[in-house]
Amino acid sequence: MTPLIFLLLALAGGVGAAVRFLVDGLIRSHLKTAFPWATTIINASGSLVLGFLTGLATVHLLPTDLSIVIGTGFLGGYTTFSTASYETVQLIKQKRYGFAFVSGVVMLVICVALAVLGLWIGTSI
Repeated sequence: MTPLIFLLLALAGGVGAAVRFLVDGLIRSHLKTAFPWATTIINASGSLVLGFLTGLATVHLLPTDLSIVIGTGFLGGYTTFSTASYETVQLIKQKRYGFAFVSGVVMLVICVALAVLGLWIGTSI
């Protein structure tokens, strides 16, 4: 990896984290529930886009360096497994077991399914 790609990767990660912060705030201001919709929507959308980028890179429609900057950098900063885990644990601590179960399953199943869908779309272009 060249120093320029490393710098772009770091910048993209910072931008992704800032976008996540903004999107999270917007969603939370509109959906005031115990269920962590903001993190779910962010991780689901990030999974779909990452699958799509991976598909494009697989069929050589996206340069490897660009896929690293966007996928690892921006989407790595945008999505957050640690927040999803934390929020699920908080739901358990609050004895909201149904929400905790759904949150954990949705994060795993839906995000992987959306990544697969994105991959399929990306390789079908």
